[in-house]
Amino acid sequence: MNYKEQYNAWLSSSALSECEKEELRNIANDAKELESRFFSRLEFGTAGLRGIMATGLFRMNIHVIRHTTQAFAELILDEPGDSKDKCVAICFDCRLKSDEFAREAASIIAGNGIKVRIFESLRPTPELSFAIRHYGCIAGINITASHNPKEYNGYKVYWSDGAQLPPHHAEEIANKMEKLDMFNSILRMDYSDAVNQGLITIMGTETDELFLKNVMAQANDFEAVKKVADTFKLVYTPFHGTGYKLVPEALRRLGLKHIICEPGQMIIDGTFPTVVSPNPENPEGFALAIALAKENGADLIIGTDPDADRVGIMVHSGSGDYVTLSGNQTGVLLIEYIIGAKRRAGTMPSMPVILKSLVTTEMARLIAEKNDVACFDTFTGFKFMAEKKNALEAEGQGNVIFSYEESYGYMIGDFVRDKDAVTASMLLAEMAAWYAGQGMTLYDAMQKLYEKYGQYGEKTLNLVMPGLDGIVKMRNLMAGLRENPPTELAGVEVIARRDYQPGTILDVKTGTTTEMELSGSNVLRYDLADKTAVIVRPSGTEPKVKVYILASGETRAECDDKISKYSKWAEALAG
Repeated sequence: MNYKEQYNAWLSSSALSECEKEELRNIANDAKELESRFFSRLEFGTAGLRGIMATGLFRMNIHVIRHTTQAFAELILDEPGDSKDKCVAICFDCRLKSDEFAREAASIIAGNGIKVRIFESLRPTPELSFAIRHYGCIAGINITASHNPKEYNGYKVYWSDGAQLPPHHAEEIANKMEKLDMFNSILRMDYSDAVNQGLITIMGTETDELFLKNVMAQANDFEAVKKVADTFKLVYTPFHGTGYKLVPEALRRLGLKHIICEPGQMIIDGTFPTVVSPNPENPEGFALAIALAKENGADLIIGTDPDADRVGIMVHSGSGDYVTLSGNQTGVLLIEYIIGAKRRAGTMPSMPVILKSLVTTEMARLIAEKNDVACFDTFTGFKFMAEKKNALEAEGQGNVIFSYEESYGYMIGDFVRDKDAVTASMLLAEMAAWYAGQGMTLYDAMQKLYEKYGQYGEKTLNLVMPGLDGIVKMRNLMAGLRENPPTELAGVEVIARRDYQPGTILDVKTGTTTEMELSGSNVLRYDLADKTAVIVRPSGTEPKVKVYILASGETRAECDDKISKYSKWAEALAG
């Protein structure tokens, strides 16, 4: 069906409420809006679904939730084993309609005869990953759009290892969605009836306690915290989201005495009234926390995104100001600290390994290898880090002590297989306290790392391409770079081109092509003569192409100059 036929099918369906039909009637004469809502279904991938909330095929709404969940339930039923032994864990965040969507997903799973464990109220994403593993669930569903603007919601799907869905399962779900009727294929059970019949079990504080026990087991040095606890001050903000409860509790259990929570942002609110964007990557979101930190003379500011899987920090510069540390910088600080802390505590495993995404700073590899720790790249996304961790440890080839990507995501320990801002917040506070005991801030510590390992600089540019035209532009941009590959960027020679779709490296001078370990992802990398790497990839969750500039140099000025030069090249890509 074309978009007009889809629109009419929705408008005439008895599954829609009168309110939803009125919403559709109001756009009847807006051809562009009609097309944007009904030209296609939201594409289901390994990250699930994410989109703007509204009525329509290409939007997030109760009907898309039902349809997707029905396909997912059928996938689970196709798996070997008795359906009575299968269970799905369900979690949700603070966003508008997240609780409604989660309970509707539970009703569909139960309607297909599969048991459900659902959290009583909003919880951090990593706790879902933990619950899947701890309770032996076959899968999990999380209703969240992470750090996206308030207009968005999403549907993340997890498998039995606690990681997001592997690609072949995502493809199966997408195929089932193509075949299942949007409205008439749904098997649904009343939520209350499912609870009363034992098909739905509610999870609460008992699961929180189990999760927190594992979080606190990742602490390395309670004595370092105790040493400065009387004077060390920390400001925390959950940006109106799910970290509001467990992050402060983990910090208290660590031994911190002065945890100052930003009161306005501790209020759960899916409209995120105090920030333009609830993303800890954006420094402007920390304005209220900075004011509170200055008022109290805090040493550290921690902010977690709405589903508490990402964490950002701001640190006291020593001159009265607070400066942002990027995800790349925070990660290398944690690598240096964790390696040292584990060796001091005698808890370093044999064959230790660090994992990082391929768009994350090469400084991470340098620090790891200088400290006799192996470092491996993965594709962006913690499902790939989980796969690599599982494979290395199953084959006896290494023990992963830390995994991270530049976009403020960190995974520690064996109890989760996704990024975890609760555990990361606790470790960041421990690390800051340890440095405070040495008379240093984390800003000081970062400068010491540059002195020790050399200067590095990174920048990520987001080439936003919204709407239908944007989808075409994104595809054309990537296709154009493959069809007419650049031989130089900003006047600097490209010495190697890496295409992660086929998994090949081309030596530009010799024309020799070799294979890489990684393949199957729409990513291009250019290695330049000045030792800079520029990486281009379309986002998997938002309408934008991301360009990563990874620079190094003898001085900070040299790094800054490279970033400025290649940023101009990247910005020109958007046309």
